Amino acid sequence: MKKIVILYEDKDLIAVSKPAKLLTIRTDKEKTHTLYQEVSAYVKKQHPKNKVFIVHRLDRDTSGIVVFAKNEKMKQILQAEWQERALAREYIAIVTGAMPMKKGIIKNYLYEDKTLYVRATSDPSRGKLAITEYEVLAKNKKYSLVKIHIKTGRKNQIRVHLKDLGYPIVGDKKYGDKKTSAGRLLLHASYLKLLLPNGKVLEITAKLPKEMQMFEEKS
Repeated sequence: MKKIVILYEDKDLIAVSKPAKLLTIRTDKEKTHTLYQEVSAYVKKQHPKNKVFIVHRLDRDTSGIVVFAKNEKMKQILQAEWQERALAREYIAIVTGAMPMKKGIIKNYLYEDKTLYVRATSDPSRGKLAITEYEVLAKNKKYSLVKIHIKTGRKNQIRVHLKDLGYPIVGDKKYGDKKTSAGRLLLHASYLKLLLPNGKVLEITAKLPKEMQMFEEKS
């Protein structure tokens, strides 16, 4: 078990960098090995009565910034107003192929089918609005390094949008990359700008993991 990386901490919240392949919270199949359990153990070392509360989550295979509240009041505020308080949410992805477009915006509606596969539609009655902005930072003949800014936070949003463009994320076996062996999904939540209840604007960054830095250097 790797030591958790603390990105920010005060009396009301804590932000950590989640490694890939670790669930944010428990499921029916995995109840103990989660980011929540690791962060909870960390705060309890400070004081046995300390607690943490889920504010948002990342997909199991995505790495990067996750915020937990340290009390019920902060949890309720951030959860209820997350869309408004998360002023900026940026990700870095490495995708298959050399993207010809420098930047763009993807806007459609996402829904989950019976097989738990997320699909896009232009019909607003079938899904939830999803908006993704992207910018190509670097590329070579095989890969593109892309910065992504999400306006909405739908399940698998970035993965589906990039797949539908024709450039699935490296390591995303579910949404299109069947060939590349990267050992993980190369998607990382790198930056969060968060408006706190006291009016303070908090900016949190999480550096790219080594396996993505290597791809960056080759791009």
